[in-house]
Amino acid sequence: MIPDRQRVPVLDVDATPLRVHELIEAMGGLVAAGTTNTVLGHNLHSITLFHSCPDVRALYEESSIVLLDGAPATLLWGLSRRRQLPPLDQGAMAYRLGSMDWIPELGKIPGLQRVAVVGAGREANTEAVARLRSIIPGATVDGMPGEGWDDALENAVVGWLDTFRPQLVLLGLGMPLQEHVLHRRLGELPPAVYCAVGGAIEQVAGIQKLAPRWLGRLGLEWAWRLVLHPDRVAYRVFVEPWKLAGLLVRRRFQPSKTKGK
Repeated sequence: MIPDRQRVPVLDVDATPLRVHELIEAMGGLVAAGTTNTVLGHNLHSITLFHSCPDVRALYEESSIVLLDGAPATLLWGLSRRRQLPPLDQGAMAYRLGSMDWIPELGKIPGLQRVAVVGAGREANTEAVARLRSIIPGATVDGMPGEGWDDALENAVVGWLDTFRPQLVLLGLGMPLQEHVLHRRLGELPPAVYCAVGGAIEQVAGIQKLAPRWLGRLGLEWAWRLVLHPDRVAYRVFVEPWKLAGLLVRRRFQPSKTKGK
């Protein structure tokens, strides 16, 4: 059973706070059900998109599971629950789950036999598929790269998934492309658990260096990414929080204009 959503104050979003073993158990239930479900994560970037893009908002509101995938959202949720917030694996930060916190545990999902990996370049996709085969022994794991994504490739992926019939799909096209794809094509895709994993395919492949997980639970993974990929991360760290603050203020004072969008 998936726990009910809980409100993250100030940020005005709902999330499904889960620890790794709870998520794996919940995903096992979704896989066994054989229906279409989505697993997403909330960080400041996704929350900014949630408040500025109706398509992204609709996808998140209909998602089966919305993980706490960012320190600010997790800490605000924790404070609202009056939790103690020590570092590492205790308190609220144990509920901060990035994709690489739970992907290595996929082998613990009972009955998981068919997994699709969509996204990243050909080399990274191929290596990620190989590593996932070792993580999920006995499962059939296959993939399609997502580099150069366009309408033709999107149609090809939809057709391939319809033929492959996976139980679980790791979709790593980056945000918000992966969310837009899920929003517009989910109704055409075969029943499966669709997980938006951003850049995790390259991390599974070992091409992109993964931050130590203890940094994430201290809320400092952004600093690691900023040092390694300043061109990708600087805007999100230094500019986007101010954009989000403006959206939240506007939403607070103009509720009638944003309600239901």
